Parts: sequence; structure tokens; C-alpha cells
Amino acid sequence: MQTAARRPRTNHLDLAQRILDVARQRGFEPGAHLPEQQIASLCNVSRTPVRAALSLLAEQGVVRWEADTGYHLAIDLTAQPSVAAELPAAEEDELAEAILRDRSARRLDQTVTVAGLMRRYSAERKTVLKALNKLAEENLLDRAPGQSWLFRRAPDDPEAQGESYEFRLLLEPAAILAPGFRLDGARAVALRQGMEALAALPDAAFDTREFQRLDIDFHGMIADGCANRFLTDALSDHLRLRRLPGIYAGVNVFRLKQSLREHLNILDHLENRQYEVAADLLRIHLRLSRSQRPQAASRGAPALFGMISRPD
Repeated sequence: MQTAARRPRTNHLDLAQRILDVARQRGFEPGAHLPEQQIASLCNVSRTPVRAALSLLAEQGVVRWEADTGYHLAIDLTAQPSVAAELPAAEEDELAEAILRDRSARRLDQTVTVAGLMRRYSAERKTVLKALNKLAEENLLDRAPGQSWLFRRAPDDPEAQGESYEFRLLLEPAAILAPGFRLDGARAVALRQGMEALAALPDAAFDTREFQRLDIDFHGMIADGCANRFLTDALSDHLRLRRLPGIYAGVNVFRLKQSLREHLNILDHLENRQYEVAADLLRIHLRLSRSQRPQAASRGAPALFGMISRPD
């Protein structure tokens, strides 16, 4: 009897993504040597998980193993922004995504139980619990009395999306303008490379899942840069809700590419410490994004269609 392929561990998958981020940040080109000790130091981990993560990337053709010299980068990361989406998922991660998809499609009630999910997905109890704990850590659901779990309300309908944009319009520009805002330079470089590469793809090759990852990471970078911990926590918790499948449903590729260009424009001003201009551009970006949602667009201030300029 043939045994099922062993799934990768979640920490190895996370480390594989961190290795890709480090390689992008440092401008590694195809063929670049990836010494295990150097990668371990850059990622602040031991060599053992690095070896497992590199092996995982080798299985996907992202890196290659050479007997004499070890691992080398096998692809051009700047030309392939969606590598992360192609990595395999741990069993509990796959189950967590399935649960989110079914909840987004209203195939699951707001309240679920471990036993019910075990039956629905033919999964072991420990896998279900790991998936639920993962979603709870991301503030997507809460533990309820007994064996029940309760999904938090997410911006997955027009009314909730309108409220979400109102919330973000109030807090995200304020996060930039709060005293002590600091931009993570390495994270900004990696994001810029990913956004530019994705925006350059033809429409037919545009990867919406990669856009979702970059979009959440861009706005998360702004939240994390705020020196006010309460603003950071509120925005970070809300941004996790945008992981739900279907959040970008109905938004065309033209608008998504336009959104990437707006991100890059905001990033230019953040890097130049022109925080007031960046905050104004962020407000326009959020209003333009809201205008793509039919019912959300009618809430609050009208959408703006031109970019602002400030005197030198």
C-alpha cells in the first residue's frame, strides 16, 4: 500500500517564504549561492530548519542543489512575483483555507464545532484544532463556550466593505501622521520589487492571489510603522480579515494594476519622509478602491479621480 506524501511543516513553509524575501531584498540573481549558515544568520534561525526550507524550495524548482557547492537560486525572483503562491501548504493551512472559502461562500454558519468540521472535511481532530487555532491567532474567529467557534464579521459583503473602508480611511492616514512613524526599509524594498513585477505582467497572467498578499503586506507595513501601538493593533487585526477569499471578487485587473501604481506612489513619498503627502495619497487610494464596490461607493465622501499635488 502506497503511503501519502508527507506534507511540509508550517514553520518550514514560513521559513521558505522568508528566504525568498531575503533573496529579493538583497537582489540575489539566478545562480546566486545560498550558504546555509549565511541564510540561517539572515533569518535568525539554526541551520537545521534552513536545510529543510531550502529542500522544499528545491522540490519546487526555485533553488537547485549542487553536490560541490550546495544550494543556488534557480529563478529570477523579480520576474516571478507569485512564487509564494506556488509553494505547497501544510495540512492545517490547507484546511484553514478551505474553512475560510466555505465561510466566505456561506457554506458554513457563523458558529462551527470541531466535530462538525471533522465530519465535513474528513480530517483528524488535531488537524482541525490546529487550523482553528491558526485562524484564531489571525483574529478571524473566536473560541465560544463549549466546543464551538465563532467567526468574526468580515468585509465580505457590500455593506461590510463600506464600513471597512470608512474604518481604514479614519485610521490608516492617521497611522502615517502619528508622531514617530518609521518605514521598514528592507520590507519596502521587497514590496516595491514584488509590486513592480506584478504590475508589469500582462493582464492574462495577472495573479490575484499575489496581489492580495502584496496588498495586505503593503497596508500592514503602514500599520506596523506606526509608533502608536493601539493604532497598529486595530489596523493589523482588521487587515487579517482581508485574507478571506472573494475579497477582491468583481474588481477588474485594470483597477488592481492601478492600485499597485498608487501603492508605489505612496511608497515614494514614505521613503522621502513626505508623510503628509503620503497620507493624502492614501486617502485618495482608499476612496478610489471603495468606488469600485457598488454599494460601498455610496457611503461617505465621494470618490476622488485626480491625484493631489503640493507646492515644493
